[in-house]
Amino acid sequence: MKTILITGATSGIGKALAIHAAKEGYRVIACGRNKDALDELSSNSNIDACQFDVTDLEDARRALSAVKFDIAVLNAGTCEYVDIDNFEPDMFRRVFEPNFFGVVNCVDALLPKLQQGDKLVIVDSMARLLPFTKSQAYGASKAALHYFTKSLEVDLHHKGIKVQAVSPGFVETPLTDKNDFEMPMKISAEEAAQAMLAGIENDKQTVFFPRIFGFILRFMHILPTMLQKRISLSMRKKQ
Repeated sequence: MKTILITGATSGIGKALAIHAAKEGYRVIACGRNKDALDELSSNSNIDACQFDVTDLEDARRALSAVKFDIAVLNAGTCEYVDIDNFEPDMFRRVFEPNFFGVVNCVDALLPKLQQGDKLVIVDSMARLLPFTKSQAYGASKAALHYFTKSLEVDLHHKGIKVQAVSPGFVETPLTDKNDFEMPMKISAEEAAQAMLAGIENDKQTVFFPRIFGFILRFMHILPTMLQKRISLSMRKKQ
């Protein structure tokens, strides 16, 4: 039985992935801060809980010091939107701490344990592909995370460690429930979990879902920057 470690497993995509992977025969190590949510998850067969805060380096090192796994999915994150008329630098720090530095902390704790054949899976977002309105903090954190992932893929290749990126679109989660704008092609967390696990198992370098939405945004991403700006301005006017 393979073991999959998942951070951010107490809600949203992470929770759905933990439950789906357990049903598919994986042993799951569900990581998060919320003890009650972890206790609920660990009542499921094949799921064990690991409580820690990804933004605390020493806490991450302590919690992950004894874990053994085949796949590590670093999924914990948050989202806040920028009000350009009330610019708040502290917001960027709040977003980058879990989204980027939380992943860095977990990688620091897990690197000594990674062996040939293991997989390191890092979840960013399709928001990195286009300059969306109000997304300066969230999009920048996810763009930085994707670059970090792809650079790790190069430097861990010679050790036989597979590094994969996951770039979701709109998924129905407690985070997106707060959004007050249209979210095209939004899928359920359960659908996202199925697509994510399938992509991991199929050794995709980058996993995109929903698939059609991913194709559209990747096409927009390769357009000239002036066209990207026009598209983004059009979206801003609609909001």
